[in-house]
This record gives sequence, C-alpha cells and structure tokens, in this order.
Amino acid sequence: MIRRFLREPLLHFLLIGAALFVLYGALNRGRSDAPRDIVISEARVAAIAENFATVWMRPPTAEELKGLIDDYVAEEVYYREAIAMGLDQDDTVIRRRLRQKMEFISEGIADAAEPTDAQLQGYLEQNAEKFARPAELTFRQVYLSTERRGERVRADAEKLLAELQASAGSVDPAEAGDPTLLPATMEAASPQSIANAFGQEFARQVDEAPVGQWAGPIESSFGLHLVRVDERTVGAAPTLAEIRPIVLREWQSDERRRHNSTFLATLREKYDVRVEGPAAALFASPAEGGAAK
Repeated sequence: MIRRFLREPLLHFLLIGAALFVLYGALNRGRSDAPRDIVISEARVAAIAENFATVWMRPPTAEELKGLIDDYVAEEVYYREAIAMGLDQDDTVIRRRLRQKMEFISEGIADAAEPTDAQLQGYLEQNAEKFARPAELTFRQVYLSTERRGERVRADAEKLLAELQASAGSVDPAEAGDPTLLPATMEAASPQSIANAFGQEFARQVDEAPVGQWAGPIESSFGLHLVRVDERTVGAAPTLAEIRPIVLREWQSDERRRHNSTFLATLREKYDVRVEGPAAALFASPAEGGAAK
C-alpha cells in the first residue's frame, strides 16, 4: 500500500513543487521584497490612452481603457515577480536591452548640447575630406568588344585611337567601335557613378586621363575603351551654410560616440575587471607582456 502511494504521480508533482518553492526561497533569501503596491497614476492612464489613440487614431472606449490598464497591471506583476525570481540574470537579450538603455541615456545627454556655428565650422575644417565634393568628369567613350574581336581587340583599339587622335573631328566616335548598352557619354559624373557603370578600375584610369584628347585603351570587365575627357571639375570644399544639416548630423554622431566612450570609461573605473585563462594575455600591459615572455 505504501509503495503504491509512493508511486502516485500526484505525490511526485507535489514534492517537485515543494522543492521548487524551497529552492526559490533559498535563492531569494536576502533579497528585498518587491514593493507590493501597484499604483496606476492619472498620468500613466493618460499615457496609455494616448498610445492607443496614436495607433488607432481615436481615443479608447471605457471598456478598452480598462483592458489596457489590466494589461499594464499584468505586465507590471510579471515584471516584478520575474525580477524577484532572478530571471533577469544571465539573459543575453535583457543584458543587451539594458545596455542599449544606458547608451540611450548617454546619447541623450550628448544630444542635449546644441553646437554653435563656430564649433561646426571647426568640425568642418578638421574633417574637410569627409565633406569635400568629389571631382566630376565629362567624357566620351568608344567601346571595343573583347568577345567579338578576340585576340585582335587591342590592336584594333590602338589603330582606332590613332585615327581619333589624328582625325581632328573627321572620325565620328558614335560610328566607331562596337555596339554596347554602356553610356557613350557621361556629364558631370562623380567617380562613384562612373565606377557603378564601368567598374572601379575604369573609374580610376579615366580619372587620370588627360583633358581634351583621346586616350586609352582602358580595360574594363566589358572590354576595351577609348576615352576623351572633355572637362574635369576638381572637388571643392563646400561652405558651412551650404551643408550645415549634414555637418550637424555628423558632429552629433561623433559627439554620441565620444560621450559614450567617456561614459563607459567612467563607469568601468568602478569595477575591477579580471580576465582568467589564456585570454588574459590579450589584456596584459606591454610591461606585463614583456615579463610574461
């Protein structure tokens, strides 16, 4: 009879539940009890109703508002009990979310600072290469197909180049070369737009081509090209008045990174960080590393 009783699933369930209860009490011994009062202030109710109205474009009914408040209470209860049980510990998702919140606090402090025009001008001058307008090229090109001409493509290109250079306009570039869907001309094109059409290496070589004469052949993944650069506009630094919103955005971005770095360094000073195992060598100072060797 006793053995049969000991084999009862209900008894096992009760014993497991009791063990979990004891374990929960042991793990949370010394923790301060979570506040037992849940107060839904008038401001919180207004915020809940406002969130509903933002999504649904109308205020909630009394029944809907009650349901929203009930849901908020359920969330608060689960949150407090989860914290009391230590469920927030060693959870990667929660850790990342809390880190994000700390970074948001730091970035919010950085964003509160509004730079003066003098600060932005100084930032623009210190980072001129970041804001400089790229050089622009206006050029024509004649295409010769490697697939169509085979081994004689380079000889054909050099012969056509000599004709174009000597023709003084008597040879029509539009009639020379092979058919292609590539643009025959590009006007005021940036290096990036040229690279997008012809490839990075073509863009680099055409940028070095002389102005006002046919040059080449320049190779691309499509074949060979003869090019004539008609105009090259050197990149220029814009004024602050022309690109102030862009400079402001970049300044704020750098300020956030700088403030986050300083904020983290200040917080880390409160902790003694120790890395154990072979990875400790990665954090050893040069003096320590020399001693270790």
